[in-house]
Amino acid sequence: MSANETLDQLMPGNLHLWQAKSGHRYSIDAVLLAGFICSIKYRCIADLGTGNGVLPLLLSHLTRAEAIYGFEIQHSMVQRARRNVELNGLENRVTIIEGDVRSIKKLHPCGSMDLVVSNPPYRSAFSGRIAPDGERALARHELAGTIEDFALAAGWLLRSGGVFSVVYLAERLSPLLAAMTQAGIEPKRLRLVHSTATSSARLVLLEGCKGGRPGIEVERPLIVYSDHHEGRSYTEEIERIYSLPGAAR
Repeated sequence: MSANETLDQLMPGNLHLWQAKSGHRYSIDAVLLAGFICSIKYRCIADLGTGNGVLPLLLSHLTRAEAIYGFEIQHSMVQRARRNVELNGLENRVTIIEGDVRSIKKLHPCGSMDLVVSNPPYRSAFSGRIAPDGERALARHELAGTIEDFALAAGWLLRSGGVFSVVYLAERLSPLLAAMTQAGIEPKRLRLVHSTATSSARLVLLEGCKGGRPGIEVERPLIVYSDHHEGRSYTEEIERIYSLPGAAR
C-alpha cells in the first residue's frame, strides 16, 4: 500500500479497491451504470476508460461474463487497476489493457464484444477548469478522446446486435446521441438521473444496439436522494442498486 492511496469498499459485491488519495476516485456514476445493465448473460465485456477498474470489478459481480476487458490510457491507473483485479482474485476473468481508445483497432479484434460500457470524460477540453492533477484531468475532460472517439471504439468492438451502455452528463445528451448513431449504434433505452425529485436531471444513462432499428424507450427518472425532515438519504432504488446480488455462473 502506498501512502498516497486508500483501500476502500466497493459495492455491490463487497469488493475492495485501491484509489489515489488525490487522484481520480470513483463516484456513484459508475455504480448507476452497472445497475443500468439489464442482462446478466453477456459473455464478453469491455470498459472504455476503465480508470481504477471499477466497472470491470462491478460487472464481474453482476454478470456471468467469462471475459471482461478494461481499456485505460494512463499508466498509473492501469497499474492500480491490475492490482485491484488481483486484490479481488479476478485474474481469470478481468484483463486490463493499456492503450488509447482512439487506437482501438490495434488493441483488440473487431466484433469481439457482447457489451461495451463507458463512464467517459464528461467535459469538452475547452469547457471549465481543468484539474491540475493528471488523473483527474484526463478522467473529467476530453483530453485523450471525445465522446465520438469512445462511440467509434465501441462500434469497432461490438458484434452485430451488441450493446453499448454509457453514463454521461444530461446537458450533453445531444452529442452523445449523435456520436452513437454515427458509430452505427442505435440508441434504444434512456434514463435520466436526478439528484432529487425536484431537481433537474444531472446525468443520463443510455443504451444502444449496434445495427439496431430506430426506436428509443425513455424510462422513468432515477432519483438518487430523498429529502425528509431528518435530512437527505438515498432512495430505496439506489439502496437496492448498492445491494444487488451477484449473478450465478
